[in-house]
Amino acid sequence: RLFGRRILKIGFFSKLISENSLASASRWLDERGAAAIFLSRFVTGTRLPTYLAAGFLRSNFWKFTFYFLIASAIWTPLLVGSTTFASSWLSTYVVLEVVLILIALKIAMNLVSWKKRRMLVGRLKRIVKWEFWPLKVFYFPVVLYVLFLAIKHRSLTVFTCANPAIPASGFVGESKNEIYLGLQSSAAAPRFLLRHLFLSADLSADELLDRSRSFVSENDLSFPLVLKPDAGERGKGVTIIRDFAELRTRTDSVDHDLILQEFADGVEASVFYFRYPDRQRGEIFSITEKRFPKLLGNGVSSLEELILNDERAVCLAGKYFEQNSERLDAVPTSNEEVQIIDIGTHSRGAVFLDGSWLRTPELETAIDDICRDYDGFHFGRFDLRARSFEELGKGNFKIIELNGVTSESTNVYDPQYSLLGAYRILFRQWRIAFEIGAANCADGRRPTSAAALARLLLSSNAAR
Repeated sequence: RLFGRRILKIGFFSKLISENSLASASRWLDERGAAAIFLSRFVTGTRLPTYLAAGFLRSNFWKFTFYFLIASAIWTPLLVGSTTFASSWLSTYVVLEVVLILIALKIAMNLVSWKKRRMLVGRLKRIVKWEFWPLKVFYFPVVLYVLFLAIKHRSLTVFTCANPAIPASGFVGESKNEIYLGLQSSAAAPRFLLRHLFLSADLSADELLDRSRSFVSENDLSFPLVLKPDAGERGKGVTIIRDFAELRTRTDSVDHDLILQEFADGVEASVFYFRYPDRQRGEIFSITEKRFPKLLGNGVSSLEELILNDERAVCLAGKYFEQNSERLDAVPTSNEEVQIIDIGTHSRGAVFLDGSWLRTPELETAIDDICRDYDGFHFGRFDLRARSFEELGKGNFKIIELNGVTSESTNVYDPQYSLLGAYRILFRQWRIAFEIGAANCADGRRPTSAAALARLLLSSNAAR
């Protein structure tokens, strides 16, 4: 640090390294100092050159001292611990040693760059924030409660009678096309429905494209359109299609039935509805306001950097990267708003808030009229789009899809709810499903057998 720069003034050395090269190297080491130091700890022969370069380039002394201490704090216990455990290769701690070393290496690799550090922050936040927990973890208490209800009602599958119009009441793998066709039987529903086309997996790529062209032409539609699996789950496989070329690409190697649907622009909400068979009118159980997150550009950061810098977006950075892959390197101008998702699915990054404020007599009447005319439907969630939330409240909306008995009351993902608060809502939802199913069974409906339900579940898992 004291003498390095003076060497450059000597004629011979001044010809080898220019001032521009030196400045460029200094910037590089300042930006990637943490990565360089951590790598030097694990790559033999690079530690001394790294230290000398840091001094020679006059890098920030305190920043690099901090990096040195962190790297040493990770490396030294590894070195000492490995030596201790390795003193006997027959030691009973060999497996533990290997596991700890791998964990430490994994942590170290996640700290070598700013992007990796932010991705690690996102993963840690997903552990802390229950709304991002894996379904199998989050739903475990709900499964236990469902088993309690099954014992109480003396039937494991009585809830599959909640919607006799839908196979297994929409437990898993139900056809969205068939549900949409069922809605058409409701006299009140047609004006709320979007035009759609069922595309069988048996069609060749050319036949599929020809039918899609005819559908668009006959209904006077324009792009964008929505393409989704006929038996989708939590928004999996839903894609916004911009032209026929993209449609051909998306469907070229698909081996399952699809739906091509008219695209409805505007705001989105979910309405969860139920009606007991002996009652004339049903009720709205909950409403979820869906928001499509937007980031504000600063004229400096790329979209990828904006995602990683955002305290919520970083939790689902991988999903946002996937959906914005073609523009991650773009730099939004100062104060430019960039919407990073246009699909209203929580698992893909939409923000869900409690939408109780959207409840109006007009909305309740419209939903109830649709459902009462759909014979055999009593319990489920509508996904809706409207030009504005004001129009939604007036009962002017379009139905994207209707989900059956296992659909969620998605307002639970609002940050205002605690984990226990979310479980209270979901427990009540399932209690009502069992009660409606039991009432329909008392009227002579037959529930799906446990064996048939297991086969549905297995075939659905195999299709994934």
